[in-house]
Amino acid sequence: MRLPEITRSMLQNSLVLGLFAVLTVGLVAITQQATASRILAAERSAKNQTLSQLLPAGSFDNVLQDSPIPLAADPLLGTHGTKAAYLASLNGQAQAVILQVTAPDGYSGAIHLLVAINAQGRLIGVRVLKHKETPGLGDKIELAKSAWIRGFDGKSLSDPDASGWAVKKDLGQFDQFSGATITPRAVVKAVHQALQYFAAHQRELLTPSVMEQHNG
Repeated sequence: MRLPEITRSMLQNSLVLGLFAVLTVGLVAITQQATASRILAAERSAKNQTLSQLLPAGSFDNVLQDSPIPLAADPLLGTHGTKAAYLASLNGQAQAVILQVTAPDGYSGAIHLLVAINAQGRLIGVRVLKHKETPGLGDKIELAKSAWIRGFDGKSLSDPDASGWAVKKDLGQFDQFSGATITPRAVVKAVHQALQYFAAHQRELLTPSVMEQHNG
């Protein structure tokens, strides 16, 4: 039976629209996949660059993100889920570890940090990964805004002693920012706790196979 002209036209239009929808969905999916891959690659590159900048040139010869150590949530790290630490090695010997640390008590929320500690338990450097602190005040924890974060370089769990691990307003050794004491206080506390974590897990962190057996 021959279909009326209007019916054939509607069917053709429906087929065209359906085909167009399928092609559009396919293109969107492909674009999203390609974009997601580029974003992940860019994030990996940026993170690897940040990790590498924490350590002196020539002090390691491995790709840091290829040496992750899964760490369970721990109050000393301020974490609530598994986070990776990164082992730096030279000629197969462990030189340092970089911990991902969270200061939960920043002025405007959590402050996410990378804390690099050498095999002897001394700080190599600290960098801020992400924060929401007040521009012009709390954001001085960023190296791009202030050299304050370099004040941790070379410090250890015993240098200064426990009482020194505080801002000067709290009778410690670290400067605070004018009008923004909460932010540096939170970072100082988080870095101090990271050193405590390292001291408690030094062997496991510098010997990943031991950590894997422990987790297993």
